Parts: sequence; C-alpha cells; structure tokens
Amino acid sequence: MSVLVTGGAGYIGSHMVLELLDAAEDVVVIDNLSTGFRWMVDRRAALIVADIADAELVKETIRSHGVTAIIHFAGSIVVPDSVADPLGYYLNNTVKSRGLIAAAVETGVKNFIFSSTAAVYGNPPENPVAESTAPAPMSPYGSSKLMTEIMLSDASRAHDFRFVALRYFNVAGADPKGRSGQSTPRATHLIKVACETALGKRPHMEVFGIDYPTPDGTCIRDYIHVSDLANAHSAALHYLRQGGASDIFNCGYSKGYSVIEVIAAVKRVSGVDFKVLLSPRRAGDPAAIVAASAKIRERLEWRPQHDNLEQIVAQALNWERRVDALKAAAMAG
Repeated sequence: MSVLVTGGAGYIGSHMVLELLDAAEDVVVIDNLSTGFRWMVDRRAALIVADIADAELVKETIRSHGVTAIIHFAGSIVVPDSVADPLGYYLNNTVKSRGLIAAAVETGVKNFIFSSTAAVYGNPPENPVAESTAPAPMSPYGSSKLMTEIMLSDASRAHDFRFVALRYFNVAGADPKGRSGQSTPRATHLIKVACETALGKRPHMEVFGIDYPTPDGTCIRDYIHVSDLANAHSAALHYLRQGGASDIFNCGYSKGYSVIEVIAAVKRVSGVDFKVLLSPRRAGDPAAIVAASAKIRERLEWRPQHDNLEQIVAQALNWERRVDALKAAAMAG
C-alpha cells in the first residue's frame, strides 16, 4: 500500500513527501521536473521522471507500487502567466488532471486529494471567505482548478471514488528541519521574492498595486506555512481512509497580512532595508482574500503548528541562504 504524489519534486509536493515518509508511508513520486528538482525528493521515496499525461505509465505505476491514494500537486500556478497563456493552463491543470482522475478510477484507487486554490473565489464579497461562498475565479489559473474540482465531484458520484480538494491560500516558509523549501527559479511568491531581495539575489523587488481598497492600498493575503499545509493533506488522507465523504476545505489561518506588512516583516527579520519599487496592478489579483478555516479544524481536526509570520519568514530566509549550495552539491553529486 503506497501513496502516489504527483509533482512531488516541487515546493509543496516535496514537503508532502517528507510528511508522508516521516509517518512511515510508502511513497512514489511522478514529476516531469519542469519546475521541480530531482534532489528535492527524499531518497526514501521512489521517483519516476515522467508527465502525468502518460496515462499508461500512470496506471502501470499505480499497479506496480500498490497505490491506494493519490495526492495531486502537479500543475502550473502563476496567476499572471495564466492570463497570458490560458490554454496552456487549461491543458496542464485541467486536461491532465482529467487523465489522472480517469487512471485512478480505472485502477481502483479510491482516495484522491487535490491541490486546489483560493483563486477559485476570485475577489470574494466578504472575508474571511468560507467554502460555501460561490466560486468566481478572476484568472484562468483559478478557473482551471475549479474545473478539476467539478470533475472530481462528478466522478465521485459516478464511481467508487472519494476526494478531498484543499483550497490553499498563500503558501510560504520552509521545512523547519531545513530539508526542503521554495527553490523554483523566477518564483513569484511574495515571501520568497522578498527574502531573495534581502539576501542580494535580486537588486530590488516590486509591489504590484498600491490603490486597492485595503488599509494601506496593497493586497491582503492569508499566509500558511508549507509544513502546516502538508499536515492538512495528512489529515485529509486519514479522513478519507476512515470513510469520510468527498469534500472541499480551505487551508489558511483566518488572518491576513498586506504586501507592505509582509515586506516589513522580511526587513525586520533579515535586518536589511532592501529596495522596493511600486508598479501597476497585475491582472487577476484580488484585493483581499483570507480563509475561513473552521471547517478543516473541526472536520479534519487539523491543528496548525507554525502560525507565526516572523517564524515563516525566518525559515524562508534560512532556506534561501542554503539553497544555492544545496543545488550545487546535488549537481556535483
């Protein structure tokens, strides 16, 4: 009995692999390494370098490894890129997910956990936003994820198949033991970008929009530590294994920070007053989005352990100081 993690060589996926392995689960990873890294996958896991679009390979992997659950991270995640390349996002996030769901149904995998996003809500009428709020995505990224949620819901009604979709808010931080972190080149995550700027890896950073209807004019987001997010997936897996019904849960802390507040936290923790430029809004960015998280806390008994912005920033900075050396060592080895 093993768990298949798609996209397990990426930022969140690699933390999920660690979470599962630390719990003595057998893990197999499928990743095409387009944005992930071989060295990010813990050696206790089996890594298959392939695209989930290869349906026959996916089905053979499920059968040969005795996969009984799938945790699906593989996909594209940059909102502005989705606006520029909507068809690419519908292919990578929706079409390929459809094939993975079909492979799961065909091979008898009954438990499926999907990496969804708060972007399905768009610019919600009120915050914190609950799972009952009607989706209204503002970008092809959000729409592509919502389409996969709909496919999962329909498949669960037609087959012996159950799913949990976890709608992430803004993921940040790094493994507290220093084993993984955000390593994607040209990443757009605010905390990573700010940490890179503080450490001199970028000459400056940009704030996109200072005219939003928020207290300081910049966007407000709910930042969740990546290890707490991985633990939410573990809670979802336990829930499904215990016979839980298909459902959707927000993953966030129910409090938000503005872009300016996050940058101030990075400056404070790093001790560096780096250069920040003001730029126009980006397409597809809502003004504010904060999670209502009561449902996941009550139904899945999820208890976050890293709900502290300065701790998140400190661990992201520590990872950023080490990641280049880790990459070099991996390439040399």
